[in-house]
Amino acid sequence: MNTTKTLRWALVGLTCGMLSAQAAETKRVDVLLVGGGIMSSTLAVWLNELEPGWSMEMVERLDKVAEESSNGWNNAGTGHSALAELNYTPEKNGKIDIAKAIEINESFQITRQFLAWQVKQGVLKDPHSFINTTPHMSFVWGDDNIRFLKKRYEALQASPLFKPMQYSEDPEQIKQWVPLMMEGRDPAQKLAVTWTPIGTDVNFGEITRQYVGYLQGRPNFDLKLSSEVQDITRNDDGSWHVEYKNLKDGTTSATDAKFLFIGAGGAALPLLQKSGIPEAKDYAGFPVGGSFLVTDNPAIAQRHMAKAYGIAATGAPPMSVPHLDTRVLDGKRMILFGPFATFSTRFLKEGSLLDLFASMSVHNTWPMVRVGVREFDLVQYLIGQLMQSDDDRFEALQTYFPHAKKEDWRLWQAGQRVQIIKKDPELGGVLKLGTEVVMAKDGSIAGLLGASPGASTAPPIMLDLLHKVFKDKAASAPWQEKFRQIIPSYGIRLNDHPDKLEQEWAYTNELLQLAPPSSHAGQTEIAAP
Repeated sequence: MNTTKTLRWALVGLTCGMLSAQAAETKRVDVLLVGGGIMSSTLAVWLNELEPGWSMEMVERLDKVAEESSNGWNNAGTGHSALAELNYTPEKNGKIDIAKAIEINESFQITRQFLAWQVKQGVLKDPHSFINTTPHMSFVWGDDNIRFLKKRYEALQASPLFKPMQYSEDPEQIKQWVPLMMEGRDPAQKLAVTWTPIGTDVNFGEITRQYVGYLQGRPNFDLKLSSEVQDITRNDDGSWHVEYKNLKDGTTSATDAKFLFIGAGGAALPLLQKSGIPEAKDYAGFPVGGSFLVTDNPAIAQRHMAKAYGIAATGAPPMSVPHLDTRVLDGKRMILFGPFATFSTRFLKEGSLLDLFASMSVHNTWPMVRVGVREFDLVQYLIGQLMQSDDDRFEALQTYFPHAKKEDWRLWQAGQRVQIIKKDPELGGVLKLGTEVVMAKDGSIAGLLGASPGASTAPPIMLDLLHKVFKDKAASAPWQEKFRQIIPSYGIRLNDHPDKLEQEWAYTNELLQLAPPSSHAGQTEIAAP
């Protein structure tokens, strides 16, 4: 009897010890960020400024940060400000609607100020390593497209945000701006362009790496790499319990967080679904990939200085607008052309072929079907893209760069994007463009879905999220003062204050080492970094 009791108590003690050890392994933090990309790192930098005493942990499934959508090789690197992207200025009833273009441009001005502040504070080093002046151009041909572009230019001239933009149909002027795009072109072809010298090329991967590198030097920040989230559950106290597995050694860990942010690119939707919040049930995702033709031949790259955007094919999503881009990656200047749409059931470039199917549920499958039927042009576009041969892609390049030679170019598979589909009471489901924050009613968990302009507007997106998640703090005097310190134009529409816009341009140009409009109004003499 005594032996039995002794054994029983030994087992109880062992069990309690195991439970105690398990409990000890659960770390507690104020903020847990899932995903090591530009969105999570931007939010972390914001919070480090506002609440330096808060504890934060970042969990990334790959062995480095910024290896998926934020990586410079996986996106176009455009500082999206609607200077060249024609889809932001639709024509409605014969009139060009510039409201969205102004909204996007205003957002990028916040990004410029946020980046400038980080340079000023030493968080970001050497602006040329992550942002460079690169003129933005819209490039069209055909009578209808020329008519549209001219009307667009005239409409945008009503906004001071677009005042540096120039318009031309003169082949000689266009040749000064983009000689490679004009050499070998039929002189009888009618062209029109808008040219804005204050555009930028941005390496969001480098920004992310510098953000995280800085944060790792802070006492309250911890980075977990090669760690994949396995489960997300709600604790009784309202915090979130996140379990994750180390993909290298197989060990598991857990963290409890007061606030959980999911900025995991294509993986954000499945993780939001895993959390069980009802708000995630309204969404579905459809993966769209892209590839680019790339050349790093100095004889070519040094002769083109622009991000030249055309008009999207019928049915194409905004992220598929063809463009011939100057890029600076790893300190080297190159040119990318594309994108060419690709398809995979993966939600991430390094994801699983089961991603799409795993995200489908009784709540979102019907909206996906309804969108597929209604957006038949998109389906046709994707099929056409998938059927393209190497010759077809090269022929598309030659419409922008007539003298291109095959041997100078290689095909590069860029990142995966997940197009948002949202449940709609009338239409069943609608295709949502841009980015969207999905948040629980109590603000304890939020995730970011969507694509372009995405990374370009990470600072204002996260600023908006701060106002929604931490309402009281965002309205407090300390946070308000900090907002104005970091973003001098905070609370002001620069479009309505040309004088303040000029001040903002001068301030950010100086800190980010960007060239003012007057320094390169009509030439391509900008030196590569």
